[in-house]
Amino acid sequence: MPHQITIKPSNHVLTANDEETILEAALREGFVISYGCRNGACGTCKGKVIEGKVDYGAYQQQALPEADKKLGLALFCQARPLSDLVIECREIGAAKNIQIKTLPCRVQTMALAAPDVMVLHLKLPTNERLQFLAGQYIDILLKDGTRRSLSMANAPHDDALLQLHLRNYGGPFSDYVFKRMKEKDILRFEGPLGTFFLREAGGANAKPVILLASGTGFAPIKSMVEHALHSGDERPLTLYWGARVRGDLYMNELAEKWQREHGVRYVPVLSDALPADDWNARTGLVHRVVMEDFPDLSGCQVYACGAPVMVAAAHRDFTSQCKLSEDDFFSDAFTPAGPAHN
Repeated sequence: MPHQITIKPSNHVLTANDEETILEAALREGFVISYGCRNGACGTCKGKVIEGKVDYGAYQQQALPEADKKLGLALFCQARPLSDLVIECREIGAAKNIQIKTLPCRVQTMALAAPDVMVLHLKLPTNERLQFLAGQYIDILLKDGTRRSLSMANAPHDDALLQLHLRNYGGPFSDYVFKRMKEKDILRFEGPLGTFFLREAGGANAKPVILLASGTGFAPIKSMVEHALHSGDERPLTLYWGARVRGDLYMNELAEKWQREHGVRYVPVLSDALPADDWNARTGLVHRVVMEDFPDLSGCQVYACGAPVMVAAAHRDFTSQCKLSEDDFFSDAFTPAGPAHN
């Protein structure tokens, strides 16, 4: 039986059909609420159930601890209404008019940027373009029905080809790309997806921007930087890119060029530098380096992307120790689907 859902504080009202999650119902009716992985793993879609009951669905424990459930929280990408609901969550107006499409594409080029990082350029059909916001991702649709989420690394204005950065984690799609994929192969994808994108400057969004990446979390950050430079965004940009060893900074020269030519401050950080790296720059946990440079983040916006442990630590420490407002922390944790809890 369909159930009515009221979103606070906007008072928007929508209807969830049978077996729809709260997120699915909201997106279908044009209300974009914060979300990321869509598989109950990242916690981006977490919100409060003020009135009514839900089936919490399948999720990963770290994304919704029992303590959160006792506070009335749920993951809206998994929770299904069991009654009419009143919920509280953040709505994202800028993404509302972005059309989500399912499209074929051709692998135009593929090149190793590091031994375990492939840069793909995908070409859409001649009469198609993908409108997206800098930082969003697409889902590659695999033949077995599974998906692989990858962020666009190109800026929205540079949309002739979609650029993706894929690290070889040993999964089925990585195995295919690194061992069998050829240029001109055809893929299918759905997108753009997610609410991790660079908020436009102006008003409360005129604050200096801290961009925090680990590994291939650099991909959506690259899109954000190139979009900001193209659009004439005058906010100060500081990029922190964390990696294990020097070779993992697979587009280091590009980041150095942004600093040299456009004034984007760039701080590379290595956690396990090798003697051969001859590394004389910053070391340790990348989010801790941010805290050393910005002990007070109350006047900043932070965009963090990459390993879930880094994103979670940055959120925890920045908000609890560096006075960062919850409303000024935006993130995308590269979280694979894993064992779920019911």
